[in-house]
Amino acid sequence: MTDSWERGRSVLAAAGIPPDRLAHVGPLGGGTYNTVEELRLTDGGHYVLKVAPTAPGLSHEIRLLSGEAEFCRGAARAEVTAPRVIALDGQWLLMTVCPGDPWDGSLDPVEQAELRRELGGQVARLHRVTGPGFGYPSGVFGPLAPDWRTAFTAMFDAVLADARRFGARLPRPADEVAAVARAAYDALDEVTVARLVHFDLWPGNVLVDRAGAKPRIGGLIDGERMFWGDPLADFVSLALLQDIRQDEAFLAGYRGAGGQAVFDASARLRLALYRAYLYLIMLTETIPRAVGADQREWVQKVVAPQLVAALEEIESVDVS
Repeated sequence: MTDSWERGRSVLAAAGIPPDRLAHVGPLGGGTYNTVEELRLTDGGHYVLKVAPTAPGLSHEIRLLSGEAEFCRGAARAEVTAPRVIALDGQWLLMTVCPGDPWDGSLDPVEQAELRRELGGQVARLHRVTGPGFGYPSGVFGPLAPDWRTAFTAMFDAVLADARRFGARLPRPADEVAAVARAAYDALDEVTVARLVHFDLWPGNVLVDRAGAKPRIGGLIDGERMFWGDPLADFVSLALLQDIRQDEAFLAGYRGAGGQAVFDASARLRLALYRAYLYLIMLTETIPRAVGADQREWVQKVVAPQLVAALEEIESVDVS
């Protein structure tokens, strides 16, 4: 029997499910960090198993599955469509399966707009969920912080340290990036409530269920990079490499469900900081992941200019 089969049986047993019910183990595509497999049982049970990698990654990429479990529990509190946790044990996480396939370009404009509104409402409900402190729930940078500035500056400093350690190719020197970011840190003090942030809601992590008369959101998945912080940070991946302020359908759904989306000077500074954080991660992670030449070229052509634009936005905002 394969390692995957034996691991699947072991996980089921640990979760209190008879392992002899296992009928199928197979890989699931789309994951870029963890190993992801589906488990099908003889009684019709269907689960997703995530197994953490053993290779080194970025500083925050430790105990990420605990963050995904936290996201799933928060989503359940918010009544948002997302996997439900069956069992978590250190290096693996067993979850339920959500219906649908990753959002792709096959939707017509009307379907696209309706789904963006629905997604906006679901994200607004997620953002009502509050946490006990700020930062990553994994404790990778220590206990949750009492304020958002402390938490986010530790996160930002860590990815810059990773960029230096791995020799990442950045469009501006790391020390210069740090100095520009510091100029915007006062804006972080306006965030006083720690809220659930998925931080990876690009289309590949939004499932679209086409089983009914019209497409619906089937599930928000891959919440392993969640943290407790400023809900504005979710707008970065929700408009990856673009500007959420142009997504009228999403914002209508978000505001209609009670979400706050005001883009004043402070919000613009914070949003630029969160864009810079994500794009630094995307530029740096290519090295420990040993991506191919095409991916390296893509991040330099597409992501690096976005980091420059985020830094230039910080430099341009008048906070006086």
